[in-house]
Amino acid sequence: MRALTWQGTEKVSVETVPDPTVQEPTDAVVRITSTAICGSDLHLYRVLGPYIDKGDVLGHEPMGVVEAVGSAVTNLKVGDRVVVPFNISCGHCWMCQHGLQSQCETTQVTEYGSGAALFGYTKMYGQVPGGQAEYLRVPHADYGPIVIPDDGTPDDRWLFLSDILPTAWQGVQYAGVPEGGTLAVLGLGPVGQFAARIGKHLGFRVLAVEPEAVRRDLAAKYGVETFDLDKDVVAQLVDLTDGRGPDGVVDAVGMEAHGNAVAGFAQRAAGLLPDKLAQKAIETAGVDRLAAVHTAIDLVRRGGTVSLSGVYGGMADPMPMMTLFDKQITIREGQCNVKRWVDDIMPLVSDPSDPLGTLDLTSHRVSLEDAPRMYEVFQKKEDDCVKVVLDPAMAASAAA
Repeated sequence: MRALTWQGTEKVSVETVPDPTVQEPTDAVVRITSTAICGSDLHLYRVLGPYIDKGDVLGHEPMGVVEAVGSAVTNLKVGDRVVVPFNISCGHCWMCQHGLQSQCETTQVTEYGSGAALFGYTKMYGQVPGGQAEYLRVPHADYGPIVIPDDGTPDDRWLFLSDILPTAWQGVQYAGVPEGGTLAVLGLGPVGQFAARIGKHLGFRVLAVEPEAVRRDLAAKYGVETFDLDKDVVAQLVDLTDGRGPDGVVDAVGMEAHGNAVAGFAQRAAGLLPDKLAQKAIETAGVDRLAAVHTAIDLVRRGGTVSLSGVYGGMADPMPMMTLFDKQITIREGQCNVKRWVDDIMPLVSDPSDPLGTLDLTSHRVSLEDAPRMYEVFQKKEDDCVKVVLDPAMAASAAA
């Protein structure tokens, strides 16, 4: 089959790799019909190369059609249309039973002290072949896949259940905004777009900060109040909230944040070291660009909550502990527990009126063969790129 593979820092390519097969009784094999590029994939593309091997298959936002199932899989049948959550969880361990599927005790990567295994995401998370491919082997398919209607609705209606929609939902839930309160969202990439729309759906006032005009305009369609990123933005938003600040802030940016040249250099330098040295640097040093999380801390009201949906990777990043203590700020964060939120989100995704705008988020739908070009476009925010979906059945464009 054809699959997108990591080949080096800022270098990916589509190669022919072995077809996946059912290896365990709880496996399924899914033919991929749509698979998205996530902002987290850019961390692999640029920063986390020391934890990847050349040839690893990337991608963790897939959906498709079941082609084969293991003998222990009774909840799926060949021909079912499914979305595959990005975290691989068993459904029966203590963590899964308590809604912490991202910490699944069956798939935890104990070698690195990490939580549940993820598709297409480094040795730290199991090095499981990912879904930017024609086919995907799905472990623990007796629990993970989400069966969706085979009714001709576009894939984009359902695809984002794999990651970014439940990630945004969890981010807003973790922000702890009271009824009728104010939510701020930093970053209007795909997760931030959904977080802002979810906030509006839940009845909050939503203030969002984003430097790209096309992303601000997209959020404004849903009644979100948007602001450019400038040195006065914290003061602006505090002034709009009776001088206190928002009740909760979702940081939907993470370590790709702009605004810290030193940290940016550290990220790139770590990625260029030999793997063992680079792993040590990432695990013991502060290599994140923390502009977004520091802005969130400055912005949130006293006694409020900062919810981190963006991914950070440094182990010794400096944090303003005195400010956190003085303002009595709660911080909540973590990988999304996808299956925990599906029942809450499914009625909105199924609604023909599409209240969360799942059908207007994708800015680029291209072939799998076009993926290397689109990784660069997405990273550089070129061509008004917001969200890229890859279609393995689509022919490659002439521009690829």
